[in-house]
Amino acid sequence: MKRVAVLTSGGDAPGMNAAIRAVTRTAVFHGLEVFGVRNGFYGLLNGLIDPLGPRDVGGILQHGGTVLGSARCDEFHDEANRHAALADLERRGIDALVVIGGSGSQTGSAALKALGFPVIGIASTIDNDLCGSDVTLGVDTALNVAIDAIDKLRVTASSHNRASAVETMGRGCGYLALMAGIAGGAECVVIPEVETTPEEVVAIIRGSFERGKSHSIIVVAEGAPCNLDRLIAYCDEHEPGLATLRATRLGHIQRGGTPTSFDRILGSRFGHAAIECLRRGESGVLVGWIDGHVCTTPLEEIAGKPKQLDEETIRLTRVLAR
Repeated sequence: MKRVAVLTSGGDAPGMNAAIRAVTRTAVFHGLEVFGVRNGFYGLLNGLIDPLGPRDVGGILQHGGTVLGSARCDEFHDEANRHAALADLERRGIDALVVIGGSGSQTGSAALKALGFPVIGIASTIDNDLCGSDVTLGVDTALNVAIDAIDKLRVTASSHNRASAVETMGRGCGYLALMAGIAGGAECVVIPEVETTPEEVVAIIRGSFERGKSHSIIVVAEGAPCNLDRLIAYCDEHEPGLATLRATRLGHIQRGGTPTSFDRILGSRFGHAAIECLRRGESGVLVGWIDGHVCTTPLEEIAGKPKQLDEETIRLTRVLAR
């Protein structure tokens, strides 16, 4: 193996740049050439591939986002297009590819692996919905951003005896909302994995005030059936007494945080491990973090597989919300 390419795909996550940097510098350390693919799988299909050296990745460790860019690419679902992309890599003499991204991105990695090309995935998504890693790159930063917002909203909510509903990201996975709710001391957490009605949320809000609390914090994952819009609409129509409910959508502010030290170190470890895997002839795996160690899992075992939340952690939110 002489040449390696790296790309970032899907939603950006704080720590991606640390992984790009580690992939590049580890590869160069071992005498390999590195190429960066711009704008994810779109760049792979359209030849947006440039050399990367140690100086090209200098000064990026502390920045969120991805210097390589990312983009959606529905064309990559076409197997003929994947063959064309691999043919281009072979013409360039590129022997392997590192894909930094989440569930959809690693499904793409698995598709390339199925065509016989050496691929290593790096687990990176703020939703933490990717199997093969207890925690994925970017989660810690996104969680800290959410907790900081909840702490600030609580100050105002307490001052005015109000309820605040905070929406976190997480279309199909409630991990971010669940952990932000626990760390932020929320009275209620609404996630896609647990059916919750607006009536139940209102009952929790009223109960918290009846127990003498000066505020109530509700954390809602954007993908929950009882999402923020539905909750607000219900209160407007059926609970005029809760007209003081304040709603805050954190949105993409969670993606754009400066990477925490944990995510910088995790990205560095993942990027280094990806190259070491390739050097020892291991490919077709996802590099992740399991039981406090960097581990690898075959891509076919994680691609398209839903990740389950821990039931005990879900129960913990109900126990502590008193």
